[in-house]
Amino acid sequence: MISHIRAAGTSFLLDARGTGVPSVVHWGRDLGALDEAALTAVADAAIPAVPPSSIDVPLRLTLLPGLTDGWSGRPGISGFSSGDSRNPGAFSLVGVETPAQHKLLVRLANTAGSLAITVEIELSEHGVLGLRSSITNRASTAFELGSLDAILPVPDRASEVLDFSGLWTHERRPQRHRMTHGVWSRESRHGRPGHDDAFLLTVGTPGFGFRTGEVWAVHLAWSGDKRLWAERSALGPATVGAGELLAPGEARVEPGETWTTPWTIAVYSDAGLDGLSAHLHPWIRSWSTITAPRPVVLNTWEAVYFDHDLTTLGELADVAGRVGVERFVLDDGWFSGRTDDRRALGDWFVDRAKWPDGLMPLIDRVHRAGMDFGLWVEPEMINLDSDTAREHPDWVIDADGLSWRFQHVLDLGNPDAFDWIFARIDALLTEYPIRYLKWDHNRDLLTASAHRQTTALYRLIDAVRAAHPTVEIESCASGGARIDLGILRRVDRVWTSDTNDPLERQEIQRYSSIVIPPEYLGGHLGAARSHTTWRTSDLGFRLATALFGSAGIEWNLTAADEDELASIGTWISSYKSLRGLLHSGTVVRADSSDPALSLHGVVSSDGSTGLFAYVASGAPLTALPAPMRFPGLDPDRVYRVAPLSVGAEPRAIQDAAPPWLGNPEGVCLTAVVLATVGLPAPLLAPEQAALYSVTAVG
Repeated sequence: MISHIRAAGTSFLLDARGTGVPSVVHWGRDLGALDEAALTAVADAAIPAVPPSSIDVPLRLTLLPGLTDGWSGRPGISGFSSGDSRNPGAFSLVGVETPAQHKLLVRLANTAGSLAITVEIELSEHGVLGLRSSITNRASTAFELGSLDAILPVPDRASEVLDFSGLWTHERRPQRHRMTHGVWSRESRHGRPGHDDAFLLTVGTPGFGFRTGEVWAVHLAWSGDKRLWAERSALGPATVGAGELLAPGEARVEPGETWTTPWTIAVYSDAGLDGLSAHLHPWIRSWSTITAPRPVVLNTWEAVYFDHDLTTLGELADVAGRVGVERFVLDDGWFSGRTDDRRALGDWFVDRAKWPDGLMPLIDRVHRAGMDFGLWVEPEMINLDSDTAREHPDWVIDADGLSWRFQHVLDLGNPDAFDWIFARIDALLTEYPIRYLKWDHNRDLLTASAHRQTTALYRLIDAVRAAHPTVEIESCASGGARIDLGILRRVDRVWTSDTNDPLERQEIQRYSSIVIPPEYLGGHLGAARSHTTWRTSDLGFRLATALFGSAGIEWNLTAADEDELASIGTWISSYKSLRGLLHSGTVVRADSSDPALSLHGVVSSDGSTGLFAYVASGAPLTALPAPMRFPGLDPDRVYRVAPLSVGAEPRAIQDAAPPWLGNPEGVCLTAVVLATVGLPAPLLAPEQAALYSVTAVG
């Protein structure tokens, strides 16, 4: 049979005729409605020639490519059974099932009959393709699985590769290059994706941008070790692939057992990187755990660090409530003996020296100020200088190994450790009216146990959420080191980066939001001087940057003056009125010829309104920058564009502003004119941002 599933401008075509592993004929642009005869014609026409010095049959890329198919690229599966060097050997087709629309189950077995594989293929109504495989060991001896990956073809015109790297407080740095012969592979061995996570590997037509070009992208929905790659060979089709990166011996499949891979998420767009977001964001929102508007958060970390006392934090809560904060989160330093980051991690009992009456006096103060209460935890880690480590040294993974931020890893795969840590979290959430957990993860594993730890983490979060369904969870990993579509199914927010520096945040948020919808991306208003870069930023730039996401504050507001507090109050009011748009609309980003200038925004799903930010990250290349061109609007409508203030005005270096900005009512133009001709830009000083509301008037 030939299977063709299509949705939202994307087609996936699988040729399952014959007895071998089905071949992937096409993934990408929608091929339109094709009847059986047309599908047969397409599949037949895709069969290539047989070149000299090659296998004697046409080479076709299968769902599980390997040497037995003549495929000399990265294989779809690797592994062995003790005493049998042929394993896994050749696979053949058992059958193809269609349990639901846009879903395929491809069942395979190897020649020896010792292994069975089921490949699940789903194409969502949003055009998001998902693939995962399950392997069952039918032999009498264990099978050592080396890899089981998803591999997809891409056309020869996809000749540029984009992925990401980064550092702590500088995550999601884009890197791109020409795709030549060989493998471009990004591998993570952190036990978490890491600050340098490849995140999303994209190949596309030359020069693809946010709004232009065809692109094919893969992401692994997994919070442990992984690899993403692009491969071009002189001997066969170009491919992209993704899979869990398994350490030797980590995936031992015992007789009768089944091992299931994470989901590989694959997305095609003919409208550049914004087109990827246009597929991914609605799909994520279709299964999101978020059920309520994203509250304005105040996190205490950069306000007080470890210096906890009721008087100081109570005063901070009072000021936060006065300016409109809705959630108060007590960060690290609340539990027994925790005076710095070198001790007590793992001892999850309220510190009676700092909190002699427990946390209720502070929580009562927070509630009186009109906010709910959240708490920081780091359940996966432990200090050796802790009662828990001293009493249960067997719970610590590699206690004699390297520490990281003075921490070691608590072995969640140990049932006793798992039960104990769940019991402590459960006790805290039962004793106190905690509505929110900031769940941190501040070190790499540095051991070959990433799969065990990651699956245990998922079970732990699932257990906490099942026991306390009204508690929201934020995923933090020393900032943005664990942001992926595996963790996202279990949390309501991610901490995008440990930096609140708006200049760094502009870039981090721009690229994180290609995959992650803005309502998940925590962004905080920090103090004027960044605690991570020591750069000083204007209040207006900080306000405009933190607006586009799940907004919050990480600043000792008791040190702010009355003018600053008034601006913050205005900003919070603006966020509350705009979050319905910001957290449901379509994210758009204009391509810019000047790397110092950018325009991004959110347009409502019905095209009636939008919010845009024009950002100057540095000095422009020219005295008169290119016009601001507003993408993503309904081409059949007229829009009013007007400047918007959310608490502080941007600084501009100009003798006169563009005349259209002199009209407080703005200017009315068609969407086509706004996207094509645009509007003259203000001459913003470096590290400034101007906001514009866009409203349909016809």
